[in-house]
Amino acid sequence: MSRSKTDFWVGLFVLLGAAALVFLALRAGNLSTFSFAPTYSLTANFNNIGGLKAGAPVKSAGVTVGRVARIDFDNTLFQAVVTLNMDQSRQFPTDSSVSILTSGLLGEQYLGIDPGGEEKDLADGERIQYTQSAVVLENLISQFLYSSADKQGTASSGDDAPAPPAEPAMTPSGQGTGAPASSAPASGAAQTPSETTPPQSK
Repeated sequence: MSRSKTDFWVGLFVLLGAAALVFLALRAGNLSTFSFAPTYSLTANFNNIGGLKAGAPVKSAGVTVGRVARIDFDNTLFQAVVTLNMDQSRQFPTDSSVSILTSGLLGEQYLGIDPGGEEKDLADGERIQYTQSAVVLENLISQFLYSSADKQGTASSGDDAPAPPAEPAMTPSGQGTGAPASSAPASGAAQTPSETTPPQSK
C-alpha cells in the first residue's frame, strides 16, 4: 500500500515538472496563447527590427490582435520584411502605422498598430506603408556620448582663446610707474618753526 502511494506521488511530480517545462517552452517562444480563429496576412518593411522574433504579439491599444508569422530579408531594398497574421475580426484602415515597441525598459519587443482614418481597410496580403523601426539602446548611448564629447571640445576651445592685453596703469605726470607718489617731505630737509619777531622794549 505504501509503495503504491509513493509511486502515485512520484508520477504526480513528474507530470507537474513536464507541464512546467512545456509552459516555459511556450513562453520562450511567445506561444503561450493559442488561437484557432481565422486570420489574414499583412507585411511591413523595417530598416531595423532590433530583437523582434517570430511569434511576437501584435497589439493595438494594448490588446493582442495578431502574431508575427515570420521575418525575411529583402535583398533589393536591404530591409527586414515582417509578415503578420492578424485576427480576421480585427480590421485596420489602409493608412494605419505599425511600430516596434518594447515591454518595459528591457522587456520583449512586439508590434504596435495605430489605426488610421481611411474608410477602406487593409486586405489580405497588403503591405503597411507607414512603419517605425526599433529603437536600439546602443545607438542612443553612442549618440549621447558623441554629443557630450562635441560639447566638451567646444568648451575647451573657448577656454584656450588668448586673453586681451591689460591696459597700463594710469600714473600722475612726472612720476614713474614704480612706487606711488608720497606726500611726505624728503628725508634730510630741516623743519624750522615759523619765525616771529620779539616785541621791542621801550
